Amino acid sequence: MPSLNRDGVHLHYEIYGDGPAILLSHGYSATSQMWRGQIQALSRGHRLILWDMRGHEQSDYPREASAYSEEATVADMAALLDATGADRAIVGGLSLGGYMSLAFHRVHPQRVRALLIIDTGPGFKNDDARERWNTHALEYASRFETDGLGYLHSLSPEMAMSSHRSADGLVRAARGMLTQRDDRVIKSLPEIRVPSLIIVGDRDTAFLAESDYMAAKIPHAAKIVIPNAGHSVNLDQPELFNEAVMQFLDTV
Repeated sequence: MPSLNRDGVHLHYEIYGDGPAILLSHGYSATSQMWRGQIQALSRGHRLILWDMRGHEQSDYPREASAYSEEATVADMAALLDATGADRAIVGGLSLGGYMSLAFHRVHPQRVRALLIIDTGPGFKNDDARERWNTHALEYASRFETDGLGYLHSLSPEMAMSSHRSADGLVRAARGMLTQRDDRVIKSLPEIRVPSLIIVGDRDTAFLAESDYMAAKIPHAAKIVIPNAGHSVNLDQPELFNEAVMQFLDTV
């Protein structure tokens, strides 16, 4: 499988199919493997690009804390599109991957044909709410430091199914990528002018209100609530998830 060298950090990625590009990003401590159930459906008529974020599975785990950030992740995504010859793409992801997709649109709106925002929040305008989120993110770092990769087994399915070489990258990714520092992404929602689909599982209570907020703030966004699904909506209900995404892609 190919890899991209980003200033000495190798990023693993995979390409399936041909046609308009789709770049999908996984959630924190998950990997590109979480999209196995989507490859066959989404690669029909599209070029599906999957990747492992820095600090995750087959990509590199740089030792410097400064190598992990929202800015570095957005730059990684742009470099992946460059490497795969995609000037523009349908950009999306789950949880952290969805947030980074919104962050990517904020920086590179001209490179986004459409957005797929899955079980994701857009960040926080309120400093106290952001600090509560960051406390939660830092708890992940602490648990991976003390429990190692065994901690994955107590987490949601897309995390529990993951395979990593060590927990070191996850610790640094929690501190540098999962934590948030400003409100630029949430404030950018009204500026989104591309077709946008918001998907959330009906049991993902932590992100139901956030999904409603994004649907209200993103002009002309569509929202779908998948029944009997939690945070790993594409794993819990793959057929319903694939059907919703394919119907959206037919309109883009």
